Amino acid sequence: MEEKVVQKTGIRHTPKTTWGDSTPELLDPNKAKDKAPEKYKVKLITTAGDIVIEVNREWAPNGADRFYNMVKIGYFDDIALFRAVPRFMIQFGIHGNPAISKQWAEAKIQDDPAVKGVSNTPGMLTFATAGPNTRTTQLFINLGNNARLDSQGFTPFGKIVEGMDAFKKINTEYGENSPGVQGNFQAKGNAFISKRYPNLDYIKSAELLK
Repeated sequence: MEEKVVQKTGIRHTPKTTWGDSTPELLDPNKAKDKAPEKYKVKLITTAGDIVIEVNREWAPNGADRFYNMVKIGYFDDIALFRAVPRFMIQFGIHGNPAISKQWAEAKIQDDPAVKGVSNTPGMLTFATAGPNTRTTQLFINLGNNARLDSQGFTPFGKIVEGMDAFKKINTEYGENSPGVQGNFQAKGNAFISKRYPNLDYIKSAELLK
């Protein structure tokens, strides 16, 4: 059944729907392969408030390196928090510019094995995956205790260390996506998702902290 689209009650943020010239790294993932520091922090500036994530490369080096490069090249500019399921997780990482999404669609990274003691508990950041060695740009932050995901290739590499209150304010009114939403989002960008889900929260930008 097609979910009901809730009408916009207030404008949190007007996301970009058009872009000028993009940086070379955004259009060529092969130019975004720096090794990340062993530990680093990232501030996500969202429409719900600021969230600081501390990344530990030892937990998942491939995931930590990919996230580091995404932040460094400015990937997280008006990124929709498009899949927000209460008590489960909040997902993001599809770019608002379809041309950029297309370039990253096959930029897959190798899996990181599960690490004992590191689990998909609330506040942990993890890459989404569609099977072995298929991670690209989509990530999620756990809202609930999802330890069942640990053995399925979902290896956390960071955790929220500041801004958990802001994280819990992210809009979850739409819940799970209807079939076809992600495909349309990748093909049509923010122009599609902002119309489909007008009250979504967004990552406005992200920055590496010193």
